[in-house]
Amino acid sequence: MNVALWIVAGVLAFLFAASGLMKVSKPKAELAAGNMAWAEDFSSGAVKAIGAIEVLAAIGLVLPALLDIATVLVPLAATGLAVTMAGAAVVHARRKEGSSIVVNIVLLALAVFVAWGRFGPHSF
Repeated sequence: MNVALWIVAGVLAFLFAASGLMKVSKPKAELAAGNMAWAEDFSSGAVKAIGAIEVLAAIGLVLPALLDIATVLVPLAATGLAVTMAGAAVVHARRKEGSSIVVNIVLLALAVFVAWGRFGPHSF
């Protein structure tokens, strides 16, 4: 189970680091013109803040465990990502973007899995 938790945490970290860095580095208009049309509904600062949160959570999923320092941050980061994905699902539901909701639910489930495992029976 420990290996599965590491794999899921690593995949989540990669996905959220990539997504967050894109939100932080690209202008809002470019994101909205691409596959992130939801960005139209938020200010540029809010989009950048969401990206920064995703990058910090990605770091929090793996770095504390790798360094064996403050390992409680791993399940906290996973919980934060689960909350973020719940919010994203609500935004996509309001915009009637069904396929995006499915992605949000899958990522939410993976984050909950990591949080459950690292808070509970497979903590560090």
